[in-house]
Amino acid sequence: MLAAVARDGADLILSLPEDVLALISAHLRPRDLLALSVASRRLRRALSADKAWLAQCRRLLPSPAHLLSWRAAAAGDSLSVCRFLHSAAPLLGLWAHQNPELGNLVAAVPGFLSVVAARAIPQELSPRLRWAPVFELLADAHGRPAVLFLHGHHHAHLFPGLLASLQPHANVIFLEAHTARDPLASSSSSSSSSSSLQRFARLSFGDRRRLLDSLVAACRVTLPPDLVDAPLFACSDDDLPLLAKRREAMLRLHREAAGGMVRTTEVQGLLLEAKKKATTPSPTDGGRRIPLRRSLSAVAGYFRNGLRQMVTRSVSANSRTDYVDTKHLALSDFLHDGETVGLSLRGARMRLSTYRAWPSMHDNRFALYKLTVQAPVPGREYAGLWGGTFGWPPGRPNNECKPKKALFFLLLSYEEDSEGKLQLIATKVLEGTHYVVHPNGSSMFIARMGEPSTEPFPWQTDGESRNVDVERGFAGEGIANGYGFRYPGSKPGSLFVLQDGLLAFVWKETGAVLTLQRLDLEELLKKGERVPALQPVPNFAYLTKSYSNVFTGFPGSSASPR
Repeated sequence: MLAAVARDGADLILSLPEDVLALISAHLRPRDLLALSVASRRLRRALSADKAWLAQCRRLLPSPAHLLSWRAAAAGDSLSVCRFLHSAAPLLGLWAHQNPELGNLVAAVPGFLSVVAARAIPQELSPRLRWAPVFELLADAHGRPAVLFLHGHHHAHLFPGLLASLQPHANVIFLEAHTARDPLASSSSSSSSSSSLQRFARLSFGDRRRLLDSLVAACRVTLPPDLVDAPLFACSDDDLPLLAKRREAMLRLHREAAGGMVRTTEVQGLLLEAKKKATTPSPTDGGRRIPLRRSLSAVAGYFRNGLRQMVTRSVSANSRTDYVDTKHLALSDFLHDGETVGLSLRGARMRLSTYRAWPSMHDNRFALYKLTVQAPVPGREYAGLWGGTFGWPPGRPNNECKPKKALFFLLLSYEEDSEGKLQLIATKVLEGTHYVVHPNGSSMFIARMGEPSTEPFPWQTDGESRNVDVERGFAGEGIANGYGFRYPGSKPGSLFVLQDGLLAFVWKETGAVLTLQRLDLEELLKKGERVPALQPVPNFAYLTKSYSNVFTGFPGSSASPR
């Protein structure tokens, strides 16, 4: 029907000046423009003009200040930039994994004709947020987000791969491996690649880990020395030339590495070498104790795998469609499928069970799960990502040498209770302590938005001796217990809306206060401090249960163990 209307009004549309046509096209969806362009040859020529797609780019790019530089990097093709922005949109936002408990929050933000996924490092309140890169997806020559680079511990080292698939509303990102028959194949669009990804999911957890570790050891590439410390996203216009140079170097490295595809025989050799090292007895053990320990571990692993096959755990509901095979595939059978093997990223849409904005997650899948961030709207003004510290006056970043406060990231979202009454829930997603106090997904407080607080705010002035202006107050409950169980108890309290956009939750019994300020995580990353990442595979999803801060120990880090 749209095409018919376009044919009847083609003359009217084509009579419009090009700038007016571009302005109109900015209010259409890309698929609407494509539908109009197939209505007639004249419309196709008119709508293929660069200005029409440039207007689309301005609408799609969250911060379009550097759009012209993106366009220049795409050889002046706004359609390619638009294709990338539209295709990569499902990746943008907040992602997380449940391990380690003390922080695994990853923000995916626009880079330079790319998407950069960076982990926010748990820390105390500081003038600069510390972060480490996890992966990058660059646009290829056609504007598709297909060029993958995994990041690891060393700034200069990158690990190339491919984006295998990305569903429009993906809420889980998997790090996997795929095989190819053609030794030079680097495309992930074939059905055989899709089949190998399904077979990868059937490997045991140990085989998946060993295969991914072997792949990153075999496919590593190194950035030129002059680009090792180059930025990943633009903080100012001065960064744009260096970003463009870095992008060209990365695309060249990706081509030279054949998309990160490694010959199967090479990977088999690395796996065999790792197996020999794992089974070689330590000289101090006389060749006796370690084999016995390993044999007992193998027996325990056998029974664990058996139980996993017989008992359906609660998290299995989140991935029943992807991982239901009760019989593991042998690693040798998986590698036999192709002459080469490489890293893959896959974005899937799955049915996730959640508890107060925190999804249930696998403990044995290299995956990141998307967190739903509600946008603030009238009547629900406080939705979004907030940062907070305990104590009054509110914590402020400074360079003074005095004890700082642990920085918490909280996701504020609205839900209706069983009676249909609106409540605001503050879910903890990052904690800046050395040892976890509250588990990820904890509700730090819940405020009943239809019930005004009867309690006064305890303080009259702030840290700068200014009078505190309390705009509103709501009754609620705050978390009452430390770590020890998944859903702690609660005690009465009140949420206060203060001047300058601050929120403060006060526990009635103790007078403890948690003060919050809205965060723009993308801006914090741009102004933050990049620190070394973990090793490549654990850097994507740290699957070892830990209650301490595994991301500490960086030089100059205030969150380092004392």
